[in-house]
Amino acid sequence: MLPNNKPYIIGETAFHHEGDKTFLKELISEAQKLKLDAIKFHFTVDLDDYMIASHEAIDILRPWCLTESDWNTVLTDVEIDIIGLCNDVKSIQYAINSSFNIVAIEIHATGLNDIFLLDEASKFDKTIILGTGGSTLDEIDFAINYLKEKGKADIFLMHGFQNYPTDYKDVKLDRMNQLNKLFNVPVGYADHTDPLNEHNEYISCLGIANGHNVIEKHFTHKYGEKRIDSQAAISINQMKKVKEIASINFDIISKNNALSLTPAEKKYGNTGPMKKAIVARNKINKGEIISIDNIAFKRTNKSSSIKQIELAKILNNKANITIQKDEIIDLSNVDYEFATTDISQFTNNSK
Repeated sequence: MLPNNKPYIIGETAFHHEGDKTFLKELISEAQKLKLDAIKFHFTVDLDDYMIASHEAIDILRPWCLTESDWNTVLTDVEIDIIGLCNDVKSIQYAINSSFNIVAIEIHATGLNDIFLLDEASKFDKTIILGTGGSTLDEIDFAINYLKEKGKADIFLMHGFQNYPTDYKDVKLDRMNQLNKLFNVPVGYADHTDPLNEHNEYISCLGIANGHNVIEKHFTHKYGEKRIDSQAAISINQMKKVKEIASINFDIISKNNALSLTPAEKKYGNTGPMKKAIVARNKINKGEIISIDNIAFKRTNKSSSIKQIELAKILNNKANITIQKDEIIDLSNVDYEFATTDISQFTNNSK
């Protein structure tokens, strides 16, 4: 499974390299300088298994599709996690048999219900990512159930779609929460909004602010150069900003152990200096029974060893020393004996 204990940022390369292996290696180098968590490549080994022969884009894509030998050369220099988007069966077979650190393979939304891709993907022993852009719930359900019936449990959904670029009003981030609840699998966000939008970095990190730690972003070291997918590719400096905002958002969300108190919260909640402590309203003589009439709740200079909710430990017990007005009352100056205390006067159930 992809890590969930930190922001996990995937740099998407797609066909931005346009078949230029040198360009692609430069992009890999930049991803590693940025210390991205993973880099994603479009493996299309058998283009004829992806498109019909008469498809209008096939002649454009063909020279951009690298061979297995090309990929072996390119991936040699990759030191971060590798994710392969596989458009054809042979690409999945390449990923399965590869010795490189391919931590996940993805089936794009265009082939979400391609049973041949799903069948081959089920043989991959790590994470399978399913692209959900433009997909209905029954299509997503079919893919997940197909994989599960093949014994595959490590499934991840990727929300988002490329619309050259995608209008932020079409992002619908809350769908991530709904998908997570419906299918009980983790969900990430692939952002394709306009890099020229002044809020791009902020929008990109809203998935993390929504409780999902995986972000995918197209990026380029040749910002402004007209290439395929450049409509969604952010600059190196923008990617640095995404990392910064993602880290801040993740720290703020603190999804793991969200109900546990941080050291700062514990200090803030300290009884006495912060929360009011139980103190003597008036002087209480040694041997005197402590009643509700001679206690008060006040902030003090020192910490109290008992909380406000432990009042019952104090009431109806004897003071073992004389307690001065405003002095903290705790088990050090009270002879505590367990007893059931009548607290009906403090509840709505009193009669």
